[in-house]
Amino acid sequence: MQESSRAKKLKKTNHCSSLNYEDGMGVISLSVLYGTIILSSMFLPPIMIKNLGCKWTIFVSMACYISYSFGNLFPGWASLITTSAILGLGGSTLWSAKCTYLTISGNDQAEKENKKGQDVINQYFGIFFLIFQSSAVWGNLMSSLIFRQDSNVAEIPEENLQYCGAALCDENFTTTGNITLPEQNLVNILMGCYIGVGVLAMALIAIFLDNIDGQAAKEFRKNKGSQSFCNTFLATFRLLKDKRQLILIPLTMYSGFEQSFLSGEYTKNYVTCALGIHFVGFVMICFGAVNSLSSYIFGRLAQYTGRTALFCLAAVINLSSVLALLFWRPHPDQLPVFFVFPALWGVADAVWQTQTNALYATLFTKHKEAAFANYRMWESLGFVIAFAYSTFICLSTKLYILIAVLVLSMVTYFWVEYNEYKHPTAQVNVIVNIPQKKSHKDMPETVNIIAQTNL
Repeated sequence: MQESSRAKKLKKTNHCSSLNYEDGMGVISLSVLYGTIILSSMFLPPIMIKNLGCKWTIFVSMACYISYSFGNLFPGWASLITTSAILGLGGSTLWSAKCTYLTISGNDQAEKENKKGQDVINQYFGIFFLIFQSSAVWGNLMSSLIFRQDSNVAEIPEENLQYCGAALCDENFTTTGNITLPEQNLVNILMGCYIGVGVLAMALIAIFLDNIDGQAAKEFRKNKGSQSFCNTFLATFRLLKDKRQLILIPLTMYSGFEQSFLSGEYTKNYVTCALGIHFVGFVMICFGAVNSLSSYIFGRLAQYTGRTALFCLAAVINLSSVLALLFWRPHPDQLPVFFVFPALWGVADAVWQTQTNALYATLFTKHKEAAFANYRMWESLGFVIAFAYSTFICLSTKLYILIAVLVLSMVTYFWVEYNEYKHPTAQVNVIVNIPQKKSHKDMPETVNIIAQTNL
C-alpha cells in the first residue's frame, strides 16, 4: 500500500499552499520538504535499503508521511516545518525502495518466464502507477466531499476573474484574495482520515508484503565494515560518474517541474482563482483517474511501441497544453475546460512516471538503489526550483520556463536513447540454483543455470 504515499503528497501539495497561505507558510513548508528530500537522497536511500531491505524501508518511510498529517492538525511554523523535514527524509527512501522492489521483482519474473527484463519492468511500473494514481481519485474525493459541508463557500466577484490565468503579471499576488478557507473542524476530519489510511497501509505492508531482499540485507549487516559503509554512503554520488546519469538530469528534473505546475500553479491560478478551492479536489480526481488508466495502458504498450514513441507523445501533449494555458482566460462559465487540462496532463504524466522509472531500472540495474536515489534527488530539485520562484515571477514566465525545460529534456533523452542503441547496456547474469534429484552418485546436488536478461 505504499502506492498511496505520493498521492497523499500530491493532495497535500494541492491544499497545503492554499490552506496555509498566510505569510507563505504553506509554500515554505513544501520547499523544506523537497529540500530535505534532495539532501537525504544524497546518502540515505542506499544505506537504509542495504541495511533494512526494501520492505522495512517502505514501512519506516510511510511513518514519516503520517507525521505530516499530524503537523497539519496543529498548523504552525514549528509543526509544519518539522514534519515537512521528517516527510522529506521518508520521501527519498520510500520511492527509492519502491522502485528497487519493482525492479528486483520484474527481473525475477522475467527470468522465470524467459522474457526481456525491461518489458516486465515496464508492466510492473504500469500496474503500480495504475493503483497508485487511483488513490489520488479516492483521496481527493474524500477531501472534496468533506469540504462540501463547509458553510464558508463564497461567490467569486466577477472583477476578480481578470487576475486568473496568465493574462496579467500580478496574478500571483492577488489570487489568495479568492481563497475562502474551510472550517477548521473539517480540516481536522480530513487529516484524521489521512492518518487512518496511512496506519492501515503500514499494517498491510508489515503483514502481507514479501521481504524480497531480506536475506541480502541480513548478509549486508553481518558482513559490513567501514569500507562497505563508505561505499554505500557515497553510492549516489559515485553514479554521477556515469554520463548517462548526468544526461538524464534534465528529464528527471522536468518530472518535478510538470508535477509542481499542475498541483500548484494550475490549481491556484486557474481553478481556485476562478472556481474556488472547493473545486480543486474534483479537478485532481480527473487527473488521477486519467493518469491511473494511462499508466496501466502505457506499461503494457511500451513493449510494442518502445519508450521513445511514448516520450514523444507526452512531450507533444504537455507542449500543446502549456501553449493553450498561455492564452486561455478561465471563467466559471467554462466549467468543462477546467477538467480538460488535468486529463491531458494525466496522460502525459503517466508516461513521465512509468517510462522514466523503467528507463532508470533498465540502464542502472547493477546500481538500483543509487540510481533511484538520484532519480528522487533530481526530481525533487525540480520541485524546489519551481516552488522557489512561484511567488516571484509571472505565471506566463513560468509557462515559458516549463517549455524550455521540456525541450532540453527531450534533447538529452534522445541522446541517451541513441547512446543505448549504439552501445547497449551489458547483459546481467542471473544465477539460479535448482535442486535436482540424484540419478548418479557423481551428480552434483544443484545445477547452476546462467540466465541472460537483456538489460
